[in-house]
Amino acid sequence: MQTALFQLAEDFLSAFVFLGIYLATGNLTLAVAIAMAVGVAQLALAKWRRRRLEAMQWLSLGLVIVLGAVTLITNDSRFMMAKPSLIHFAVGVVMLRRGWMDRYLPPMVKENLPQQIIILTGFAWAGLMFALGLANLYVAANYSPIVWGYFLSIGATGAKIVAFFIQYVVFQILIRRHLRTQALPAPLVNPQANG
Repeated sequence: MQTALFQLAEDFLSAFVFLGIYLATGNLTLAVAIAMAVGVAQLALAKWRRRRLEAMQWLSLGLVIVLGAVTLITNDSRFMMAKPSLIHFAVGVVMLRRGWMDRYLPPMVKENLPQQIIILTGFAWAGLMFALGLANLYVAANYSPIVWGYFLSIGATGAKIVAFFIQYVVFQILIRRHLRTQALPAPLVNPQANG
């Protein structure tokens, strides 16, 4: 799960750069141009490191370029502010695939929790991504870039951290309960009772 959260932070880097530059300078064109350059630089760095580029990275770059161009043409920052929603929706769709969490879970969890609980947790994460995407669209359309920045950096990120913590605690409780159940001694069979 930590890898997934890191990936989301990486996907939102251009949005945070856009916000920082825009708030510091008030110059929409400069903020969009630098955010677009950061998106291209992220992809170039990944290629240079010979990392396999995931579909999400290409999507993120495409969104930065397309939404950045629309922002420059319309002179409206809301298009760049909508990018995190599209990322959340795309991640949510991926999280609807059964078993997506398996690669992020240690063997201890996979061996001691029913697969159904892991699948339902994955669907809960998908629901959270869709909810955050919708909330971001609402905030981007109705509030200033400053409020949007607080929502994205504190609200959306905080919601993911809280969800991760809740999942961790619930998984720990369920695993401990399962291990205690397995550790109980089997009832003794009295061989004389049958004879």
